[in-house]
Amino acid sequence: MVTPAIVAIIAFILSIVLIPWIIILLPSDYFAHPKRQKYPWEKYPPLIQWSILLLKNMLGAIFVIAGIVMLFIPGQGILTIVVGLVLVNFPYKYRIQKWVIRQPVVFKAVNAIRRKAGKRPLQLP
Repeated sequence: MVTPAIVAIIAFILSIVLIPWIIILLPSDYFAHPKRQKYPWEKYPPLIQWSILLLKNMLGAIFVIAGIVMLFIPGQGILTIVVGLVLVNFPYKYRIQKWVIRQPVVFKAVNAIRRKAGKRPLQLP
């Protein structure tokens, strides 16, 4: 039987590994554009495009839910929510992402992770 403690431990470990990895993969100019950029997989056939989009949104929803849970248990709750928002698609997503990343605490934390990985800091308009 899976107990809440086991779920919390798994979520904590995954957040330590996956969140920094996704933050490092973001291009430094991801938030610097006035409008959302096109997807890199738009050149693939429609079935592959929809499959990638579905998987990306499912993973993003899991991150958002896990981030909300991590606000109450040990883990990187805010950063996990930010990464989840980067992955899911919804109206006005880009505006919300830009608002969240502009928060000084979030911006400093994300750029600290990128700096440790030798990546350029995120650029804001």
